[in-house]
Amino acid sequence: LGNEYLYQAMAQACIEGFNAYQVKKIIVNCPHCFNTIKNEFTQFGGNYEVIHAAELVQQLIAAGRLQVPAAFGKRTAYHDSCYYGRFNEIYDEPREVLAKAGAELTEMQRHKHFGRCCGAGGGRMWIEEDPDKRVNLMRTDEALETNPQVIAVSCPFCMTMLSDGIKAKDLEDKVRTLDVMEIIAEVAK
Repeated sequence: LGNEYLYQAMAQACIEGFNAYQVKKIIVNCPHCFNTIKNEFTQFGGNYEVIHAAELVQQLIAAGRLQVPAAFGKRTAYHDSCYYGRFNEIYDEPREVLAKAGAELTEMQRHKHFGRCCGAGGGRMWIEEDPDKRVNLMRTDEALETNPQVIAVSCPFCMTMLSDGIKAKDLEDKVRTLDVMEIIAEVAK
């Protein structure tokens, strides 16, 4: 949110901790962490292999090391997070994981490179907005145009914003917002 000095101090402390334990690979389930550790920590000497959980699961499935039953079977709209999608161009892996889990994928009109932010970006998650202009409600509307049973995400911020959008529209009994990893856990039981 603009406190560059605090960010640098915390980044350096985090890198010192990782290096003290000789960390080589970091698995994350947050695109913001993915982007920061992969692309920004290098400025402070933090060089790690960084992989998002959905990408790891996709690799394990492709290698035959993980079997995922195609049991989900729900109309699912996948929302591309900004830092996983547009900033790092990771689009296909979460969709492949959802397809392997049996999700019936539908695409929002604005997806992949043209996806819209969930509304949390730039610290907007903590800012009170005009209820008629809330980005999360606009993105929720775009997802609802696909008539989904589930809106799938790969980001905790997107999860909060789109879940709040579903709550604001009083659709909690009709549409679930789930992380891709929650869907994998649900079918792997």
